[in-house]
Order: sequence, then structure tokens, then C-alpha cells
Amino acid sequence: MTLHRDLLIDGKDTPAASGRTAEDLNPYTGEVFATVAAAGAEDVARAVAAADAAFPAWAELAPFERRRIFLTAADLLESRADRAAAIMAKEAGGTAPWAHFNVGLATNILREAAAAITAPRGEVLTAQEAGALGLAVREPAGVVAAFAPWNAPIILGVRSVAAPLAAGNTVVMKPSEDAPLACGLFVADVLRDAGLPDGVLNVVTNAREDAAEVAEALIADPRVRVVNFTGSTGVGRTIGSLAAQHLKPAVLELGGKNAIIVLDDADVDHAVNAAAFGVFMNSGQICMSGDRILVHESLAEEFTAKFTAKVAALPCGDPADPSTVVGPLVAATSARRVAALVKDAVDKGATVLTGGGEPDGAVHPATVLTGVTPDMDIHHAEAFGPVCVVDTFADDDRAVALANATDHGLTCGIITENGTHGLKVARRIRTGIVHINDQSVADEPQAPFGGIKHSGYGRFGGRWGIEAFSDTRWITLATQHAHYPF
Repeated sequence: MTLHRDLLIDGKDTPAASGRTAEDLNPYTGEVFATVAAAGAEDVARAVAAADAAFPAWAELAPFERRRIFLTAADLLESRADRAAAIMAKEAGGTAPWAHFNVGLATNILREAAAAITAPRGEVLTAQEAGALGLAVREPAGVVAAFAPWNAPIILGVRSVAAPLAAGNTVVMKPSEDAPLACGLFVADVLRDAGLPDGVLNVVTNAREDAAEVAEALIADPRVRVVNFTGSTGVGRTIGSLAAQHLKPAVLELGGKNAIIVLDDADVDHAVNAAAFGVFMNSGQICMSGDRILVHESLAEEFTAKFTAKVAALPCGDPADPSTVVGPLVAATSARRVAALVKDAVDKGATVLTGGGEPDGAVHPATVLTGVTPDMDIHHAEAFGPVCVVDTFADDDRAVALANATDHGLTCGIITENGTHGLKVARRIRTGIVHINDQSVADEPQAPFGGIKHSGYGRFGGRWGIEAFSDTRWITLATQHAHYPF
């Protein structure tokens, strides 16, 4: 029997006003895994109204009570890891290791948010007037619109709501049409079961064809005060433009064209293992995935041979098979998009070192290309699949120029055994994140996470996340009567 889920509005499972539903497909089998309510603008308005009504009480709730809810939610999520893995496999094609990594990091995001609730928030300021006390305090903004993606659904579903809720806001979440359960309703169930009050978190799912209407209705609602979105640069540009039209701040974590740089003092075997993980974890469907491996020419022959052999041996296929490393992409159309990028490159002179060819449904083989030039689509486009390009450089200046030759600026990995050398190169890389002697994929809940250029703006994580979803107010207290000129 196919699973069905309704909208979550004011703590209640609620059908869409239209009665319509949307299908949620298993990318590996193509079968319907679940159906969800297909919200429209009327449902969005109901969800925002519920969040707006719940805001005053949630913002005033005792900090230690709010912290208790987050800590309980973390424990519940941890205990439901197997359930999360089953949903991710059937809904997004996620392998078990990837799913359990999602649960582990998301659990820590909730615990970090719990800690932030009782952390100091504000400053005592110097004041011009004698006897006056100045304060800069952080206060919740109101209702937050949260857009959660499918590719790391538990991590990014939790991240989209954790800091906003911890700061005292209420949330209306719109999860991805490709994983409405894992990145939306599953996360909401955990928080609801942990004691989150009704209306504090609401979830509106939708049919794919209604996505633009639902997003616009949510962002345009005057009761929504802040927006956050994680996803592609193309959609993020639309979300950011809508938010700007309505004078609402936004946190946008968008795509990347990330490089993994292997310097001349790198350990080649470590570099091979690091790059294979950075490129092919979750079939390359991570915003931080390494699209480009830049190798010093003195190591290029050894690295390329070992890397190609390792990639060629990666097991591909069924995400339910514990040995699978490269599972299906989120849809067969995604696999065909990746295949088209590879074909375009080959037709224009690139060489396939391993992989390539036609996908099997949503499964695309792990692929390594070399000889890619600027006239090829994959040189510029975010691959977001199990494919990477290997290129070489002669010196640090050339490595930096290649790494920075993109409109994106999310993350970078620099493999080196010399930390000082790595740091010198890292300071010249134009990204929001750099990892020295590691690959490009990493996330920690207490760290400022986000990119620059076409990879977005604003930061999730730690105190930066709390600041992103709260307003700074200046408050003064006069301890004596002031003198006025009239």
C-alpha cells in the first residue's frame, strides 16, 4: 500500500484545500513510493497564519524549555536512523552510509541549536549621555520561510529550521518535490514528537508544476519576515529576487563548481582517497562535491592512474545494497543530464578515463574526464552527478587561477602535507570555505557555512545562523533625567 502524507498546519495533518495530491517516486525503481498533499496559495496562507499566531508564545517560551525540546528531538532523530535510511533509499536513492551520516550531522545540528538557545545574545554599548546604558540585543524576526532540498534531506531539512526556531522564530517549510518526506515531514514529525508546540513548524508540500506559485505565495506573504533556501543557483536567483522585491533578508546556499587541489607536496595515496570521496559521495549530488581535480604536474601521472583505478572499482547500482557506493541519481532525467555533459565533452575532444556511456535508468557510472576545455559545457556547469574532470598545473599561481575561474565560490579542498603551504594557497582561493589537507565536502554545525559569488550569501551554522534569523535592536536605558534645549 502506498504511503500518503498530508500537509502539517498548526500541528494537524491537513489535506490540501483543493484535495489534490502529488506522487513521490523511487528513483531506482521508478515506482510510486508515496503521495503527498499538493498545496496551493490558499494552503500557504493557512500555514503562515498558523505560524504567525504561534510566534508570540514561542518567542516568549522559557529558554530552557525550548532547549529541552531540541535535545529531545536530537535523541529521537538518533533513534530513528534506520527509518530515515529506509526513507532516503526509497525517496532519494541514498545509500545507507550516506543516510546515517545525514542523521548523525542533523542530530548535532539540533544539539548545537539547543546550545545556542541559552547562549549570550547581545552587547552592552558605550553611551553618549551621562548615566545611560546602551544595549544591542538579538530578537526573533517572526515567521521564516524555509526551502529544503532533497540531496542531503535530513541534514538540510533540519538545518533549514533549526537556527530559525532556536532564535525564537516560527517556520513554514516547503520541502523539495523530490524528497518531501525525508527533508520535510520526517523532520517535522521528530520535532512534533519532541514537544514542539502546534503552529511553530508547518510543512507545505506541493506538486512540481505548482512549485513557483507556492514559493511566490510564501515569500510574498507580509507575515513572512526572513527566507532561507538551499538548492541550485538558478532557482536561488529567483528566490533571492522575490525576497528582495518584498524587502526581506534571505540566506541562500547555492551551487558550486568546487576544486580539489593536489599540491606538489601531497601524499598521493591520501589525495586519491580524499578526491574519490569528495567527488563520488552521494553520487556527486552534494553542493560541495569536487567537480574539478587540479593536480600538480609532478604528481599527475601517478595520481591519475591510481585515481582512475579506484573510481573504476566503485560499486554502482541499488542503494539498498550495502556495498553500493554510487547509487542512482534523484531521477532518470538527472542521469541523462549528466550523460549529456559527458557526451558534449567527448564530442569536443575530451577523453574518458573511466565510466561514461549511457545511464541505466537513474544510475550513471562513476566517470573521470581529462582534456576538458572552456568550450565544453561541463567546464562551466555544475555537474551534480558522479563525474569529475582532472586537470594539471605547473605552479601555485596556475592552481589558484584555475580554481578561481568560475562564477561559483562555495568550497575548495587543498591536499598537502605542508600546512603553511596549504594556508598560503587557501588565502588566495575565492570561496566561502576552504579545507586544507582534505577534500571539499565537509560540514560542522558550529561553523559558518555558505558561499560567495553565485554560490549565494549569508551563513548557516553556529552564532552566524542565529544572527541570520534574528534582528539587532538598539535599546537605551536612561538612569537620570536628560536636559533638553526647550
